[in-house]
Amino acid sequence: MITLRYHIVSITAVFLALAVGVVLGSTAISGRLLSGLSDEKNSLAQQVNDLQNDRNALNAKLTEADKFAASVGPLAVKDRLTDRTVVIVTTSDARPSDRDALAGLLKSASATVTGEIQLTDAFADPSRGDQLRDLVARLQPAGSQLPTAADPGTRAGGLFGALLLLNSSNNEPQATADETASALSGLTNAGFVKATSGVKPAQLAIVLTGGAAIGDSAADRASTVARFATQLDRAGAGVVLAGANGSANGTGAIGVVRADTAATSILSTVDNSDTPAGQVVVVMALREQLEGRAGRYGVAGNAEASSPGTAG
Repeated sequence: MITLRYHIVSITAVFLALAVGVVLGSTAISGRLLSGLSDEKNSLAQQVNDLQNDRNALNAKLTEADKFAASVGPLAVKDRLTDRTVVIVTTSDARPSDRDALAGLLKSASATVTGEIQLTDAFADPSRGDQLRDLVARLQPAGSQLPTAADPGTRAGGLFGALLLLNSSNNEPQATADETASALSGLTNAGFVKATSGVKPAQLAIVLTGGAAIGDSAADRASTVARFATQLDRAGAGVVLAGANGSANGTGAIGVVRADTAATSILSTVDNSDTPAGQVVVVMALREQLEGRAGRYGVAGNAEASSPGTAG
C-alpha cells in the first residue's frame, strides 16, 4: 500500500534530483560564461594597451614637433616687424609662459614691446559691467570718442584703443602721457587691470587669452573679451587675438569672434598660442595685419588655415 510517507519521500527525491541537475548545469554554464568574459577582458585590456602606446607615440611626436618649432621660431619671424611697436594685453587666464614666449619672438622679429596690461577677472565679470562702462566714460581722453555700442567690452575696447594704440593714419598717440597714466591708474584702482609702469602706445597689439571660459556666465565673459579685442583693432594698425586650446569653442573669446563675420573681417585670431608653432603664427599674423589683411589660424575646426599663406 502506498502511504503518505512514500509520497513525501518520492517528491523529495524528485526535487533533490532537480536541484542537483540545476547545480551541475549552472556550473557548466558558469564555467563557459566566465571563460568568455575572461577572454573579452583580455581582449579589451590589449586594446587599451595598444591605444596607450599609440597615445604615447603621438605625444612623443608632438613634443619633438614643439621642440622643432621652438628652435626654428626665431628664424621664421626674424625681422618681420622691424621698427614696429607692440603692446601686449593678457586676460587673467592667460599663461605667463605663453606671454613670455611671445615677447621673446617679438624681440626676434625686431619689434619693441611698449608695455603689458593684464585684464583681471573683474574686467569680464557681468556683475561689474555697469561699473566698468561708467568708469570708461569718466576716463575718456579729451578729444576722443567712444563707440556707441552699450556693452562694456566694446566701450572698454574704445578707451584702450585711445590709450594703447597709435593713430594708424599718422602714427601719433591718441592720448597724452598724463591721460594714459591717469586712466590706467583709475582702472587699476577699481580692480579691472594690472599694468606695468611706463606703458606707451604702440602700432600693434596682441590680446592673449586662455582657453574656453567655464562656470557661470561663461558665454558673457567670453563675449566681453571678444568685443574688447575687436574694438581695439579698430583703433590702430592691427590686433591679433590669441588663445590656448579651447579658446575657439563657443565659450571661448576666439569662438565668439569667429561666429561674427564683421569681427573676423578685421581681427586676426590664433587658437593654439599655447604651442611654439602657434606663437610663431601670432607674430606672422601681426605682420599680416600691417598689410590690411586678417585671418583665422590654428588647429580648431573653425580655423581657415594653420598659418598665413597656407589657406586653401
